[in-house]
Formats: sequence, C-alpha cells, structure tokens
Amino acid sequence: MRLVSFRPSAGGEVRVGVLVGDEVADLSATGLPSDMAAFLAAGDEGMEAARRATAGGSPRLSLSDVVLMAPVPRPPKFLAIGLNYRAHAAETGRPLPEFQMWFNKQRTCVVGPGEPIVVPSVSDEVDYEGELAFVIGRRCRHVPASDAPSVIAGYTVVDDVSVRDWQRRTPTMTMGKSFDTHGPMGPHLVTADEVGDPHRLSLRTWVSGELRQEASTDDLVFNCWQMVEHLSTAFTLEPGDVISTGTPAGVGMAADPPRYLRPGDTVRVEIEGVGVLENPVVAETRAS
Repeated sequence: MRLVSFRPSAGGEVRVGVLVGDEVADLSATGLPSDMAAFLAAGDEGMEAARRATAGGSPRLSLSDVVLMAPVPRPPKFLAIGLNYRAHAAETGRPLPEFQMWFNKQRTCVVGPGEPIVVPSVSDEVDYEGELAFVIGRRCRHVPASDAPSVIAGYTVVDDVSVRDWQRRTPTMTMGKSFDTHGPMGPHLVTADEVGDPHRLSLRTWVSGELRQEASTDDLVFNCWQMVEHLSTAFTLEPGDVISTGTPAGVGMAADPPRYLRPGDTVRVEIEGVGVLENPVVAETRAS
C-alpha cells in the first residue's frame, strides 16, 4: 500500500488515506485514526483494516481534489545519519565512520511534496541531500538487526536540506539541519512488503533538471537493519519515527566551486519503488 496524509483542497482536517491510481481512498470514514503515527500504532490490525476498507469501497477522492502532506506531518522523532554512503564520505575527504553518526532534525522542519524550501536570509549555503527514509511501525527497544524488518512500517523519500555554514558551527549539526521547511518528505509511505529489500534501490536527485546525485542504496555504510539495532540500544523507537538513512555523493557542498540552492530552483528526488519528491526553492520573506 501507498499510505498518505492529506487534506481536501477545499479545506478540513488532515486525514490518512491509501493512494490508488489517481485517487485517494479516505480511511477517515472507517473509524481508523486520522493521524499517521496513531494509525501506524494500530499495527497489523490497522494495516489489514486499511486494506479491507480500500478493497471494499471506502470513499475515494480524486488526487486533484486533495493536498498531499508529508506522510508523517509531525513525527515523534526525526533522526538522520551522517556520512553513510561510501562515495559521499569520499567526496568530503573523510574516512568511513567507525560508528554511526546520528543527529536530530526538529520535526517542525517537515513539509510535504510541492511545498517550498525556503532559503533563509541568514545564509546562502543551503544544500540538498536526497535520502531514503524508513518509518517505525511498532514501539520497540533492543531490536537485533535480524528482527529490524518487523518494526519498519514502510519507506518514503526525504530531502535532508542542510544550511552548511550553520551546520559547521556545532558538532551536533542540529541547527543547520532544522530550519523550517528543511525536511521535505513524501509523497507517500510505501509499506515494507511492497518495497522488499531496501538495500538495492536506485536514488537520483535533480536540481532544476540537472542530475546531481545518482547512486544505489547498496552503497550504504550501515544498512537499515543495523540502524534500528543501534538506535534502539539507546532509546525507545515509536510508531511514526522517521529515520533518514544518509545521502549519496553529489551534494552541492562538494562541488568546486560549491553549488548551493538558489530561489527559483526545483529539487526532485526519485527513489526506485518508493516515489518522487519535488519541491520548489524560494527566498525567505517576512511571511515565510
């Protein structure tokens, strides 16, 4: 299934649905939660109820009549890993990490497909990072890598937008990774059963039609299962947590000279079997 968070174009509350062709099956009339994290917390029963509702004629809306949001509009946690593609570590001139390097993106940075990425007035070093992300589907702790697939609900596309000068100012990187609008995500959450092996997917990022990143997830230093094991050693993972798995080579920072995002650009990230995420880039205004 391709799960979405959406609201009707005419207005109204955010709901959970299933993308079926060019329509969205609205699950709100079935009694299922309208919040994605709460829906995922219902586990296998919730997923099966969604399948039955979709097959059984739940109300459907045309894609033209809805606005797709980020699949998890306000995730409980939004975590991302650094230097997790071999080629990306090489282009930065740094050795492969011995340990997993994690940082937080504040959940207020999340925006959905089509929403603008804002270049803040305090920096002209805004970079793109196309990434595969997975979403936790079950509250868990101390999960061995061998059991990790059982706690992953599905996968989505993330652009880990980074304000490089602010990122470099602190070893936590949180400030440079968390500006408002700098967590584009979507357009949907593809359930794990449809994706299969997440470690053999092609990933491409374009900026204004120019291909900047092209890689396969088989270049990951630490795979998805190892990430779950590592994180759950320290703290509880919860339904709706978004875990972004790192970016491949080709970021703007590594070019000579650097090629940062500018107002008027459009960033498009495509991951095989997962989806296409596209966002325009705009300058910050008082209204931003």
